[in-house]
Amino acid sequence: MVERVLELLAPALDAEGAVVVDANLGLGGHAEALLRAHPSLHLIGIDRDPAAIERSTARLMPYSERVTLVRAVSDELPEVLDQAGVRKVHGVLFDLGVSSPQLDEAERGFAYSYDAPLDMRMDPDQEVTAEHVVNTYSAAELIRILRDYGEEGSAPRVARLIIKERAKEAITSTKRLAEIVREAIPAAKRRTGGNPAKRTFQALRIEVNAELTALDVALPAALDALAVGGRVVVLSYHSLEDRLTKQALAARIKDTSPVGLPVPLPGHEPTFRLLTRGAELPSDAEVTRNPRAASARLRAAERIREPVDED
Repeated sequence: MVERVLELLAPALDAEGAVVVDANLGLGGHAEALLRAHPSLHLIGIDRDPAAIERSTARLMPYSERVTLVRAVSDELPEVLDQAGVRKVHGVLFDLGVSSPQLDEAERGFAYSYDAPLDMRMDPDQEVTAEHVVNTYSAAELIRILRDYGEEGSAPRVARLIIKERAKEAITSTKRLAEIVREAIPAAKRRTGGNPAKRTFQALRIEVNAELTALDVALPAALDALAVGGRVVVLSYHSLEDRLTKQALAARIKDTSPVGLPVPLPGHEPTFRLLTRGAELPSDAEVTRNPRAASARLRAAERIREPVDED
């Protein structure tokens, strides 16, 4: 949805000296498009994956004087801006989820379509891996993450079989885990919805990388950092990501005056307005070009006033 992202952010980025934050840099595709569209724009790109930083550094070399790339988790956004000497930004983009190289490089262990070590770390230096989660979490913990992060209806069955099989031998490969999940899912459910391991792998990836925890901190921080007229765009690929986004934006568009007053009280007016009606979906043409875009949900908002300092 690159064109829609550009369209939504454009009014905020045309100003001289505008700064935009790409909070999940990935391959740098959105970053490159933004820099090309706005010749005076400075971009701060954040990603926890050193491979993403390396690839984007090479890709954005023609714009190097207008780019600051930082290896960090998105929830470290306030620290990143402070170190860059930036108080306010004019745009923020969150393109959530896993990047194509992470899925396509078998050794990263994100995909059930390859046999690889059970890893799934976006930051290869962190300690927690999918292997650790699968082999040490209790049945209750496994059920929780499979239900909450994977929306897996057969979570108890999958968790029980994982516990049973790991007692025989540690589960260390993507292939073995996918086989266990397939065996746990009832035959009737295996006939629909694609690979039966899809939801389990998604849940483990979110847990390993604390993705929802990071978003829960990063998005409000990004909204706080936006100047008046600044805009935020969020591309999510999971219902919980989209729900967190919806809630964070809803909190900023509310009139918090006591109920029944004819006009909002000073300091209680909304500080943001929505730019999208609900969550926008990718077009059929885009999904045809890029099937991984099928689950994308886009929301955007604009800061319309600064909050009143109650002190």
